[in-house]
Amino acid sequence: MYYVYLLQEDKRGRHYIGYTNDLRRRLAEHQTKHPGYTGGIWELVYYEAYQSKEDAMQRERKLKQDGRSRRFVMQRTEKSQKLLKSEDEA
Repeated sequence: MYYVYLLQEDKRGRHYIGYTNDLRRRLAEHQTKHPGYTGGIWELVYYEAYQSKEDAMQRERKLKQDGRSRRFVMQRTEKSQKLLKSEDEA
């Protein structure tokens, strides 16, 4: 199984879109301050699952390059993003 995912950073509210075959491992990698990874505290906001690696790669590319697709996912997860942000401020 392959996953396309959307992360939100707790402090600045930045977003990251990626794909992986091991979502838990990849999230842990994002949390480390290792060169080549995003570093910081990231929360999983959204993910999609695919059987095919090619389908996941294609979807990730579309979300990163196509503004309309990205806006759709951002709007779809708007409430989740606000909840994460309010938890961090509390």
